[in-house]
Amino acid sequence: MSINKDMMAIRFHEYGSKEVLRIDYIPIPQPGINEVLLKVRACGVNRADLLSRNGQIRGKGELPHIPGTEVAAEVASVGHNVTEYKPGDKVMVTPLLYCGKCEACRLGEDNLCSNGNVFGFDTNGGYAEYVTAPADYLIKLPTNVSYESAAAMAATASTSWHMLVERASIKAGEMVLIVAAGSGIGVYALQIARYMGARVIATAGSQEKQKKAKELGAEVVIDHSEQGWYKQVREITGGRGVDIVFEHVGKATWNDSIRSLSRMGRLVTCGAFTGSKVEIDLWPLFSKQLKLIGSFSANRTDYEKILELAGQKVIKPILHTKLPIEMAREAHRMLEEREVFGTIVLIPNQNRR
Repeated sequence: MSINKDMMAIRFHEYGSKEVLRIDYIPIPQPGINEVLLKVRACGVNRADLLSRNGQIRGKGELPHIPGTEVAAEVASVGHNVTEYKPGDKVMVTPLLYCGKCEACRLGEDNLCSNGNVFGFDTNGGYAEYVTAPADYLIKLPTNVSYESAAAMAATASTSWHMLVERASIKAGEMVLIVAAGSGIGVYALQIARYMGARVIATAGSQEKQKKAKELGAEVVIDHSEQGWYKQVREITGGRGVDIVFEHVGKATWNDSIRSLSRMGRLVTCGAFTGSKVEIDLWPLFSKQLKLIGSFSANRTDYEKILELAGQKVIKPILHTKLPIEMAREAHRMLEEREVFGTIVLIPNQNRR
């Protein structure tokens, strides 16, 4: 395989707005022991990338930094001691790089690893033509799952699976409320809930997103930008409320999400992009025996399950659009302005390689 001596990468040299993202040409990294060199074929863009870029979440590495946690790639070359992969293999990088030795890892909860790193945060990521990754954190793609599909689902669909199946223990016949169903994780939460036999009410902030959410299987879609939208949830359920609320927005939707729950209902949350500090009224919490459940990312079993379901066409990737990596700023703008339904995927310049 012929490889240029340099590569295009999108990096930020300082924290700030999308304008800090810039195109650099830097040497192609070389794989070390137990590492592989990956030719990036697609990289998903998510809100965590925005938090990394603006400095709200800062990784362990130094600036300049290449973001991008959701990487699907072709193995270009392998380092010493790597035997399970060879050039040409189609793989996905697990977003979490776990130690495999701590208590959480031994229990199979590697997403809670006390010594772990986040790929694309604590390491350079996939906004580039090439990236290195430890071989232990790769998963081979099913033959019928494309690079774009894998990148669109790497962190998002697996996070949704972990929230609904592993943490909230969703059951067939339950009523589930998916808040912000047009988001990167919301589109997969909706599909997973339907796959598990649940009935779904969804929220979305525009008529276009509401229409698309209904096409994905939501029975009813309501506008979460309307004040007191929880009243619509109560009306739809005959005053009962829902069994599960899938929450990841934070302060802006928190109160209505709580009010949407039935007695003994569960709220599972993984994010707080509109603010993490909320008020909790303890009376309904204990008088209705509600459960508030935290959920963080996904573990390796979740990643593997999602790829399996994608290969079976049970869960389908929802790509808002594909853009060349040179348009990373535009991708961030679209995400910041909430124009996206599903995931934006960045594609490196294939003609340069």
